[in-house]
This record gives sequence, structure tokens and C-alpha cells, in this order.
Amino acid sequence: MTRLLSLGAVATACVVALSAATSVVFTDVTEPAGIQFTHTNGAFGAKYLPETFGSGALWLDVNADGWQDILLVNGTSWPEQDAIPTHATLYLNDGDGTFTDVTDGSGLDIPLYGLGGTAADFDNDGHIDVYLTALGPNRLFKGVGDGTFVDVTEGAGVGDPGFSTGAVWFDYDKDGHLDLFVGNYVEWSPDTDLFCSLVDDTKSYCTPESYQGQSPTLFRNRGDQTFEDVTTAAGLRVPSAKALGVAMLDVDGDDWVDLFVTNDTQPDQLFRNLGNGTFEDIGVLAGVAFSDTGVARAGMGVDAVDYDGSGRPDLIIGNFSTEMMALYHNEGNGLFIDEAPRSEIGRATLLTLTFGCFFFDFDLDGWPDIFAANGHVADDVERVQSRVTYAQRPQLFHNLGQGRFEEIVATNGSALETPMVGRGAAYADADNDGDLDVLVTANNGAARLLRNDGGNANHVVRIRTVGTASNRDGIGARVEVTAGGDTRWQLVKTGSSYLSQSELPLTFGLGGATSVTAVRVAWPSGQVDTIDALDADQVITIEEGTGLVDAVPIARRR
Repeated sequence: MTRLLSLGAVATACVVALSAATSVVFTDVTEPAGIQFTHTNGAFGAKYLPETFGSGALWLDVNADGWQDILLVNGTSWPEQDAIPTHATLYLNDGDGTFTDVTDGSGLDIPLYGLGGTAADFDNDGHIDVYLTALGPNRLFKGVGDGTFVDVTEGAGVGDPGFSTGAVWFDYDKDGHLDLFVGNYVEWSPDTDLFCSLVDDTKSYCTPESYQGQSPTLFRNRGDQTFEDVTTAAGLRVPSAKALGVAMLDVDGDDWVDLFVTNDTQPDQLFRNLGNGTFEDIGVLAGVAFSDTGVARAGMGVDAVDYDGSGRPDLIIGNFSTEMMALYHNEGNGLFIDEAPRSEIGRATLLTLTFGCFFFDFDLDGWPDIFAANGHVADDVERVQSRVTYAQRPQLFHNLGQGRFEEIVATNGSALETPMVGRGAAYADADNDGDLDVLVTANNGAARLLRNDGGNANHVVRIRTVGTASNRDGIGARVEVTAGGDTRWQLVKTGSSYLSQSELPLTFGLGGATSVTAVRVAWPSGQVDTIDALDADQVITIEEGTGLVDAVPIARRR
């Protein structure tokens, strides 16, 4: 297939002509959608380390109306400043391409130096709940179901006081209750802040090597809306860790959910779930802890997907500038090989600093593509590295199949060509037209909503899971879709990317296939449900033990 680049007539659109019949346009619709969020990092000249982080972006359906809403995590001012406190912002999807800010009175309007978050129904009551990580303590908000939340942190016992970053809800012990893994960064406070400099005597942001790391935390859900800290008992106590990104995966296909954690200047970790309440770090043995040269990189965001149809999860990791992204292919023998250095991905990301990153099928051809949100941490980096910039453009890599990717590069002031100090990134079908849209945050800058136009020229099936014996959201379920003679699979998951979370419903691109031969769902409980012979271009809901309970046609906007 010939793949061509086409320039759009609209300055804010990135147009990719993948064939004569298919073109995909990412259009910046932030302003017309009513998104007016600007991240606050509190910077006032002191160069405090946390100012380089924020912030996370979450897609979630807070009122269960079938439209994905937006939660944008925010920082706030430091105590030394005389400034109005800021907080996270919740946008309700109006279903017509616009969003309404419903933060006031939502229960989420609590000032905190927020960093990231994860959302799921932790108490199985049918309402989405939100956990926000912060420069301690973190907050757990229980969803009421009408778009409002109640702070239940103290009673639940999950107010981790550390410098918390990425987090995931997952059921590590398969008891039907979602547990909580929280990544932590370093021991830092304004009182322990150090003076660091890139050049002359001007203070710059310190690197993480200057500070002691913090162990992640695992909270076990007791099933009564309280949690217990089982970090040490589970074998996850790692005092040297400096975690940023967290991704769920089943690395070995044993149906127990494992975790991958990116660490900043420390070895990345692959925690294999042993199925007995404990984990072991197999990162070194699997070849994912260090770079090919044996160096611990500055890992930021991460995602896990089977990008080549092998049946095994692979990894994409955002790293620091001059380190390139990592694209780890799962060889199926316990080892991963980083394919980035020998691919266009490595060459294209050598000078970028990638934070948010994820796999998603933007053109619905059945092959997961890659999105990367980029931006440096040092606002004065160009003084010492002339080829590296503070603001950097996002990147989109198209999956050509057979393990090959090509970067989609556009010019003429297009949406994906506009530099930003990118941080969090997440995807969802925001307008319910079948293709996946992208939300990106910027450090101390405006968030951007990029609408996918034309990605639904191919066919699609979207799947929502409802657990019964398993957790209500079906998190950890393996969903397989067979269409056109090919079988693809995904894991229902939370977290991933950088401090962010994409939508829970799964999107399977079908290419030219107009029907689905079969859908198979393997639930955490061990229950397996199979649905046969479905038309394409539907959102289907599968309930554990019952099977298909709902099917809604997708209005494919052209």
C-alpha cells in the first residue's frame, strides 16, 4: 500500500493520507469544545523540582451516559506565594462536541499539588471513583454517580504521604476487589531543596540523582471500602525507586496481571505477579531494566500492547532527550528486545524528551500506532544543548505491520506540528464516532484536545466490559476479537502513559471487515464468555456470565 503525506487546508489540522481512499485529520478543537484548562506548576523562580512534572489527563464516564468526560489534574501555588489556589478541573461531555466545566461543587474542587490520577469503580457500586496522586497526601474520591464525588481518603487509608506519580487500579489477587498501586518519586520538600545549575551560577532544576528515592506502595482492597498497605509483604518495597509511569500487562500469559514501572535514572522494573500475593522483579532478566548499553535511563511514560499480533504484550517507554524512546518487543521466551535503536522510532526520538506515550489505532486498520507527548524539563536547556528545545512537538508513528513504524510528519502549522511542553496524554472516542481522539497536557500551559477526523473510514467494534464475579469494570480481562481471519486482543486496564489514563472501553480497528466472527472475554475470575457473529461499527456491552447485553450502532462521522 502506498502511504502518502497530505497537507491540510486548515492550519490547525494534521492530515495524513494513508492511501487514496483513507485520510486522517487531527484537528485542534480545544477552544470550540470549551476546554479552557491551563496547568499551574507554581513556579516563581525558586526552581522547585515538582514544577517540572505536571500533569495528568484522565478520560472517564462520571455519569454513565456513554460519553467520555475529562478530568485534568492541576498543581497549585507554593505557600510562599500570595496566589489563588488551583485544583483539578472536571469537564462533562455534552454529547455535541462541547464540554462543560462542572468542577465547582463536584467535590474535586480541593486545592492540592496534584500530579496524576487513575479512575475505576473500586467499590463495585456502579459509579466511577477517582484517585489523585500529589505531592502528598494523595486523595481518593468516591463517585456518587451524578458527576459529584466525596473525599473518602482518610477512611479508606490510602493517603500515601509521599511524592506520588503514576498509579493503577488492578485486582492483583483476583478477589473481585480493585487494589491500588502507587508509584512514588523522591524524598523532596521545600526545606530539603538543593541548589543545582546548568550554567554559570543560575539555579536550574535538579536531576533526580540529587535526592533519595521512594518506594512504591501497594494498597490491598479489603472489600469494605478500606485498604491495607501490603507493599512489604508483596515484595514491592524498593526504597531506591523513582517511579513515574506504571502499566498493567500479563507478561507471560498466565492470567495474573503484572506491572511495569518506569524509573527516573534508576533501573525500570517488571514486577511479575506470582499468583500468591507476591511479586518478583524480573526486569533485569527480561532485558527491560537498562538500555542496550547497560545504562539506567530516565523513564517517563509507558504503555503495553501487542503491537505486531504475536499474542504477547510489548512495551513503549518515553525516555529523556538523547536516550530515545524504547520499543521493547516481547520475544515470548522471557526476553524483550528494544527495537527502537534499529527503527525510525529511535532516530526520530533521539532529541525529544517523551513523557506521555501510548499505543492506539488511530486509523482503525487493526495495527496499534504510537503517540508521544514531548517537552523538556529545563526551561533553559537551549543554553547548553543547542539542538534540544524546551517546547517540542508531539509525534505520531504509524504501524506498518511486521514490526515497522513510520513517523507521520506534517508542516504548515498543523496541530501535531505545534510545539508544547507536553506531559500527560490519553485517548478516547470523545465524540462517539468510532475513532480515537487525543488529550494532551502541557506543563504550566494549556491542555489541547485533538479530534480525529477520518479515522473511522475503516470499520470498528468498541467493547465495554461489566464484571459480576470480577471487579465491576472488568479491569484485567483479556478481550479477543476475530474479524477478517485475524485475531487481536487487548487488556482492560487503568493507568499507562504518564500520570494519565485513557478510556476504559476498548477499541478494535477492523480495517475493511464489516463483521466480527467472534469476541472472547477471559475474566479475572476465570469465567470465559464468547459472542459470535456481530456486525461491525457498534459499541457492545458484555457482562460477565451473561454475554452480550447491549449493542449500539456507531454514527461514523465523515
